[in-house]
Amino acid sequence: MDQPESQPLISDRFLINGTLTSVDFCDDGKIRWSDGHTDRCLAVEKEVLGFASEGSRIRIRAIVENGGGLCCVGSRGKLVRKDFVFEIASADSHRLWCQKLREYIDSLETKHQLHAKAVTQTLDLSKYDGLVCVSGDGILVEVVNGLLERDDWDSAIKMPIGVIPAGTGNGMAKSLLDSVGDPCSPTNAVLAIIRGHKCSLDVATILQGETKFFSVLMLAWGLVADIDIESEKYRWMGSARLDFYALQRILHLRKYNGCISFVLHLALKLLESQVLTKGPNIELEKLQWRTIDGPFVSIWLHNVPWGGEDTLAAPDAKVPLKKMKQFQNNVESGIASREKIYVCGCGGWGGYGFSDGYLDLIIIRDCPKLPLLALMSELNKGNHIKSPYVMYFKVKAFVLEPGPRTEDPTKGGIIDSDGEVLARGNGTYKCDQKALMAYDNLQIAVDQGLATVFSPI
Repeated sequence: MDQPESQPLISDRFLINGTLTSVDFCDDGKIRWSDGHTDRCLAVEKEVLGFASEGSRIRIRAIVENGGGLCCVGSRGKLVRKDFVFEIASADSHRLWCQKLREYIDSLETKHQLHAKAVTQTLDLSKYDGLVCVSGDGILVEVVNGLLERDDWDSAIKMPIGVIPAGTGNGMAKSLLDSVGDPCSPTNAVLAIIRGHKCSLDVATILQGETKFFSVLMLAWGLVADIDIESEKYRWMGSARLDFYALQRILHLRKYNGCISFVLHLALKLLESQVLTKGPNIELEKLQWRTIDGPFVSIWLHNVPWGGEDTLAAPDAKVPLKKMKQFQNNVESGIASREKIYVCGCGGWGGYGFSDGYLDLIIIRDCPKLPLLALMSELNKGNHIKSPYVMYFKVKAFVLEPGPRTEDPTKGGIIDSDGEVLARGNGTYKCDQKALMAYDNLQIAVDQGLATVFSPI
């Protein structure tokens, strides 16, 4: 084996498969170690999909050649999915390794915030059959916004988008794969893209004056937004940062004054009036609005079931793609009519559950700390909506009027959309980057099935 000319950026001793081993992360982006018999190496740029912090362990997710060279054993050439687990006792060393890995991986992706959006706005789409985002949910959101801000947006947004989970949240990839019972893994996501099946996806337009932002995942204000955004300073912890900071925020609970208004799901009205010939043609100004005043602990709007790989935020948004595919087959064979899809509230024609034209609204107005901790611990199963402190609605349109904290009226909150800071009030965390919108009233409406994503079936 030729000796590498690179130099270690950091070196430490890790426990790997029960053996204490010296591991180097070199300036050429390669992680090198020995298992006692063979020298091993992972090229971060070519082989690493991402990593996760799991207590004292760092789990590196990779796709490697099955044999030969520095990596895995077996016959050379075939690519296989493999996790490498490194355990280290020192918390400081653990934090440093996570930081260096994150910095290097980030340097290989988009160069700065909104870079993917800028690239998408100028891309010659005629050269491609689809766009693939290898990331969490943030890059997907930038791509959708880039497509919708083009001059040819109405045709550009029809470009199919694939999502390969490689971030902290991975809510969209989880939602798509879970709809057919597949685990949320890069391999399954890649296979879904290769097969070429597609489904429509609702896009929510968030509007404040002349400023627009297009959302495909969620909007949050209050507890969930505070956890999502303020926990960024603990990003070195991986996904554990969310649980860690959630506990802090519950123990030091904030409540926010404000007001929300929304238009409820119309499926029952359609059923009662026997309007069964088409999907709902909605004129928002003619619909009945419902208003709820604060204070609020949390407001959470969701477009898809999963907010992350372990956060089933909107369980009532779960409609198995196989079920919707069966509807499609029955319609094509004449067994069922497509109107039934609308009456069931399962989703618009061609949407298979991801384009029902509605958002799931989760409201927590007032909740003691212990029940709040209990219901937040049920997020991975979706059982939080069973709590008497939670209100859950399906809505077509939504207006948020955010206010200050109840305990300190000089401080506001954070409005978070798809993991990005949409607006922040006075006294929130320090940030040099200007928010897209002011901490003021905004409205949201849903464009049914506007975007297209690659799906498992």
